[in-house]
Amino acid sequence: MIDDLLLAKRIKEGDINAFESLFRRYYLSLCRYVAGITGEIEVGEEVVEELFYVLWRDRAQLSIFHSPKSYLYKAARNGALRYCEHREVKQRYIDAVHLTTQTDGVNNPQQELEYKELQLLIERTLSKLPERRSRIFSLHRDDGKKYQEIAELLSLSVKTVEAEMTKALRALRSEIEKYC
Repeated sequence: MIDDLLLAKRIKEGDINAFESLFRRYYLSLCRYVAGITGEIEVGEEVVEELFYVLWRDRAQLSIFHSPKSYLYKAARNGALRYCEHREVKQRYIDAVHLTTQTDGVNNPQQELEYKELQLLIERTLSKLPERRSRIFSLHRDDGKKYQEIAELLSLSVKTVEAEMTKALRALRSEIEKYC
């Protein structure tokens, strides 16, 4: 452990050899640990590589006072849990899209009517927005532009774009709540 603490101190000072030594010492066991949590070997490698990348990148702020080993395992565990959480959210989204496409194929007249009514409500609400707000909303939602890109395109600040998007979404939310 003292050896690991010395390595951590040397890494903080920018010693690449100390970093490589710590990497070689823990890489495989951390990969197996993360793979055990995620169930995927490739993910284990990816999470651990990212962990070591961040460790080196942020070495100047490194604050390991007790055990570098426990620090690494805790960071690897957190990375694995973040991955699992992201995978779960992604799967719920895929399931929701799959469910929607399945019900769309059924041609439920009631659902089609509700969808068309909701679409009209959204179009009506967007047409009532001020021109700049409507344009910003369209550039973001329809064209997939980021706030920074919109700001540059329209010669606005990013904060203005954010504020206009917030107001547009608030207006839509308000109208949709009335509908539901």
